[in-house]
Amino acid sequence: MSGIRAQQKEKTRRQLIDAALGQLSSERSFSSLSLREVAKEAGLAPTSFYRHFSDMDELGLTLVDEAGLTLRQLMRQARQRIEKGGSVIQISVVTFMEFIESNGNIFRLLLRERSGTSAAFRAAVNREVRYFTLELCDYLQQANKLNADVAFLQADAAVTIVFSAGSDALDVDKDDRQQIAMRTIQQLRFIARGAAEFSNRGVKK
Repeated sequence: MSGIRAQQKEKTRRQLIDAALGQLSSERSFSSLSLREVAKEAGLAPTSFYRHFSDMDELGLTLVDEAGLTLRQLMRQARQRIEKGGSVIQISVVTFMEFIESNGNIFRLLLRERSGTSAAFRAAVNREVRYFTLELCDYLQQANKLNADVAFLQADAAVTIVFSAGSDALDVDKDDRQQIAMRTIQQLRFIARGAAEFSNRGVKK
């Protein structure tokens, strides 16, 4: 019986998370959502909310954690595609744009809360972005035989460019998103060439 209750609790918690994400849009930020709105969207009484989250801030931090996890899973998905052959940069950007198209609200949350008014949210988003950057750094260091400093600089620049491209791609049509993807691929290729050159110079020295 306890197992069934645990499953039901997790299902209800998931409903609240999905309800909050579902209400985000280009016009609505997380800070504009109310507890009652989220509970109603999830098909629950407001009192049921408190069985899962102490307040909206806790729900928001949970969403940020989930967004970070989704980004890291996205990177692993791109790696699996890369292993089957093809351009590393092109596959990575295409995978990211697919994510923007199907999970725009998750990315929208990260963008907004990274510069939002809540210090706790800003810290949480920056932590998730740093995790993502460090994981990319490790991959670049191993895959491209870069030294650690150059790999981090490349990863940091790549994340900045990709996040900017993701912001531009959120509310545009498919053709415009393709144009943004092509531009991003070229920018990342320029950075990759520079990183390889700097790394080689470092080795020679």
